[in-house]
Amino acid sequence: MAGIRRQARIAALKVLYELDCTKHDAEEALARLTAQEEVPQEARIFSRELVRGVLQNKAELDALIHRFAPAFPAEQMSAIDRNVLRLAIFEILFGREAPFKVAINEAIELAKKYGSDSSPRLINGVLGAMTTERGLEQ
Repeated sequence: MAGIRRQARIAALKVLYELDCTKHDAEEALARLTAQEEVPQEARIFSRELVRGVLQNKAELDALIHRFAPAFPAEQMSAIDRNVLRLAIFEILFGREAPFKVAINEAIELAKKYGSDSSPRLINGVLGAMTTERGLEQ
């Protein structure tokens, strides 16, 4: 099951990155990417949920990023870091599919794979501060 979820998160991250850099349609971008990379149907469904959720809650997600990373506002972050954080925060606060520790670990893995050398530290710091303040860490 974890493999499917990780594939879904990777696909969602790639689509969100594309949408950040272009004016492409989200559904078309997701359909194209999942077909090109032969993403399994179950992962496609979860990817769609993640992309839609992030897009629907983007303003709130970006406000939380700004709150917990004031030195790195969302609009000034790299597109990868910004979208990894959006995905993770969405999963932690709205998703209910995975425990928050899983969402954080998955976000750090995405940051290691797709971000810069400093990305995992930034992602971990922002998500750690958010979960601590919200009383999720126990």
